Amino acid sequence: MRVLIDECAPRALKPFLSREDHECGTVQEAGWAGKENGDLLSLAEDAFDVLITLDTNLSYQQNLAGRKIAIVVIRSSSNRLDHLRQFFPACASALTIRPGEIVRAARSASTFTPIPKRTSALASVTFQ
Repeated sequence: MRVLIDECAPRALKPFLSREDHECGTVQEAGWAGKENGDLLSLAEDAFDVLITLDTNLSYQQNLAGRKIAIVVIRSSSNRLDHLRQFFPACASALTIRPGEIVRAARSASTFTPIPKRTSALASVTFQ
């Protein structure tokens, strides 16, 4: 998978996912720092398969219907790297998602939660 790491997500995720054979880049490396979410998604979807972000409002602010990019949201109570590292395995597990899908990474190495389209209800899914 070609993975774009948002500017709010930890750059340390890049070497972790690269070891899992994913091609990774950061928003800063792409020269897209400061772009609004809609503009960022439009730029990213031609070069990347997945965006990983900490922006929990993205699923409510953007319509992903017809998008070629998928999104993994890390929902954490802290943005400190030592706290976020526990989400890295879940991010790697979530990279089986398809274009236009959005999932929330959980602390478990094999768990992520799909975010249903156009609803606030959540369904949990565990992948073994």
